[in-house]
Amino acid sequence: MDERRHRHIALNTLVVIAAFGLAAAMGLLRNVIISREFTIGSQLDAYYAGFKLPDLLFTIVAGGALATAFIPVFADFLAGGDRPGAWRLASAITNLVVIAVALLAGLAALSAPWLVRNLLAPGFTPQAQAETVTVMRIVLLSTLLFGISSVQSSVLHGFKHFLLPALAPALYPLGIIAGALWLAPTMGVMGLAWGALLGSFLHLAGKVPALVYYGFRWWPVLDLRSPAVRRVGWLMGPRILDLAVFQLTLILMTNLASRLAEGSVSALEWGWDAMQLPETLIGTAFGIVAFPTMAELAARADVPGLRRTLGDTTRAVLALATPAAAALIVLGRPVLSLLYAGGAFDEAAIDAIYVALRFFALGLVAQTALELAARAFFAQQDTITPLLVAAASGLATILLGILLMGTMGHGGLALADSVAVTAEVATLWLLLRRRWGAIEGRATLLTFGRVLLATGVMTLALYGALAWAAGQDWSLLPTLAAASAAGLLTYLAACVLLRERAVFYLPSALVGLKVKG
Repeated sequence: MDERRHRHIALNTLVVIAAFGLAAAMGLLRNVIISREFTIGSQLDAYYAGFKLPDLLFTIVAGGALATAFIPVFADFLAGGDRPGAWRLASAITNLVVIAVALLAGLAALSAPWLVRNLLAPGFTPQAQAETVTVMRIVLLSTLLFGISSVQSSVLHGFKHFLLPALAPALYPLGIIAGALWLAPTMGVMGLAWGALLGSFLHLAGKVPALVYYGFRWWPVLDLRSPAVRRVGWLMGPRILDLAVFQLTLILMTNLASRLAEGSVSALEWGWDAMQLPETLIGTAFGIVAFPTMAELAARADVPGLRRTLGDTTRAVLALATPAAAALIVLGRPVLSLLYAGGAFDEAAIDAIYVALRFFALGLVAQTALELAARAFFAQQDTITPLLVAAASGLATILLGILLMGTMGHGGLALADSVAVTAEVATLWLLLRRRWGAIEGRATLLTFGRVLLATGVMTLALYGALAWAAGQDWSLLPTLAAASAAGLLTYLAACVLLRERAVFYLPSALVGLKVKG
């Protein structure tokens, strides 16, 4: 059973990673095209600030909270062979999401000037605040489409179909790319905002083939008295607050960054976006695929199975995220230059992004581990504990950010986030250990120690390869290719010598090998 579970999780994780990799490539292409038209400054500050409240609204109504609450209830209908009941539940939740998003988006659009002036970006100039308001109102339209799309992603996850939901994020940047190419030259950042609206439509449309395959049905019902709908609402409550705390923390960080040098909001956004690439490929992919399995184990009260699943996947995540964090710190600056130099970005803009990236990278391991640690609680239908821990983490981020921003600028805000999320993950693991009696902590710490040692050797190889390539007077692309190859081979060789097999968790599924912690 453990072997089949490992193979199922690993193979589906590879599928999701491949799809997320395509999405990441499209996101990089989007950023490259944007960097040809805009530089780090007031316009991009207004553009990214305009997304913060719509993101909060989406999170409250139909973000990850909906998935963690909806999937277990939807899966109960499927397990009982009641597909009509499952589709009726999906219809009711979709209709409720549409109503809630429309009402809240309308209120947010009406109050946008006050919200921007007093909450979101008090440090912006009046012109930048006005641009932020316009961007926000356009982007608020996309939250309706994203809300519907989120429900349909959860439906497909309930069927254990992961491919098209994972491909949807690759379609979203296409809309922004279209806006950057054809609208931004005459409309400025408003063209990007309209492109984001087009991208949200593509995000939803990409799931239609799979929905049709699984027999999509829709009814104009709300079913507010239905036990299933009420159960979803009950489970969503604490998780909504949990994710709202995260989004509110980002809003407050934007508030603080708006008081720093012009371009600080954009630099934080691009640094965060660069860190999110490996975090999504590793942490989110594992979390999405492992969650249904953990939910099944929790439903059977199989605590040993939960321990093994969480332990195996966490060790695999650590073995991938730790070297990725080191690579971001060592290679981040030249990679940013390769991607964005030559357009509207100057060296100062790239330096500002790298400052944010290197401090966000310090929290990459914790960010990826958080995806699994939090879902271990959600699988047990406990959304209260992660909420309380996340609230404490958010408060710590803001307080530490205020202390550090005076001397470190926007880099201090990024460092505060990394410190706080590391403490958040450690707290969740300690709570799981108390609840389960054990969490395979010794095996996980041993893996982390070996991975750190292998990463240290890899880092030396990276610096050595960069120095050697500089002596050969190579251009940036072959230099990065040589350094990356040297770092990867060195890391894998070190893991083999240290007998650390967690790094081979995913490829082992392809050849039927058994991976032990």
